[in-house]
Amino acid sequence: MTVIDKARELGELIQSSDEMTRMKQAEIAQEADENAKELLKEFNMQRMNLARDMQKGDISREDAIEKNNAAFDELLEKSEVIKEYIDAKKEFDALVNQVNQILNFYITGQDPNCTHDCSTCGGCH
Repeated sequence: MTVIDKARELGELIQSSDEMTRMKQAEIAQEADENAKELLKEFNMQRMNLARDMQKGDISREDAIEKNNAAFDELLEKSEVIKEYIDAKKEFDALVNQVNQILNFYITGQDPNCTHDCSTCGGCH
């Protein structure tokens, strides 16, 4: 078996993972939910307005970030469907990130999480 064959196998495993299944189901639910679509449209319009105001100098970057974060939190409060998608996507992204870190470790020999202080993790691999 070649490296490419193993990469395909890994891809298939990721594709059939619980994390990907949850994310896909949440994405389908979000796309089918009219309320979620409207809320996302409003949120994206707010983001565009904040970016425009920031570029014009009407609002500071920090204030724009704060307002964006508040709008995002409000979005999640208003729609359980959107919240589920965001949570599922974070979980899937964490899985992919962990796979990438493992691959990186075996390619470079360096663990990106290693602080070189073995008290933080219990020792090297």
